[in-house]
Amino acid sequence: MTFENVGPVSDVAKGTALQVEVDGVEIAVVHADDDQFYAVRDECSHASVALSEGEVDGCTLECWLHGSRFDLRTGEPSGPPAFSPVAVYPVEIRDGDIYVSTTPSNGVEP
Repeated sequence: MTFENVGPVSDVAKGTALQVEVDGVEIAVVHADDDQFYAVRDECSHASVALSEGEVDGCTLECWLHGSRFDLRTGEPSGPPAFSPVAVYPVEIRDGDIYVSTTPSNGVEP
């Protein structure tokens, strides 16, 4: 599995998301309330808007447009209007930097 360095952990404050690009795919890197880092496809499966502009709540990321919430661990939406999951990418922290895999861990294509 290949991982790409997307920047230092200090770039993503707890409770926020940052948009990065890995191999041409826009990804939201999230520093969740559980103090873990997650990475999901930065596009709502319902309305094709950037999830990185939404609100982090616990281990979910809310789409700012229509309020769909996605579990950062599985990519699954918690309810309408989104019904399809978003791709989830493995994250590693190495020497203060965030590394994101280029292969989704939940089988959802980017």
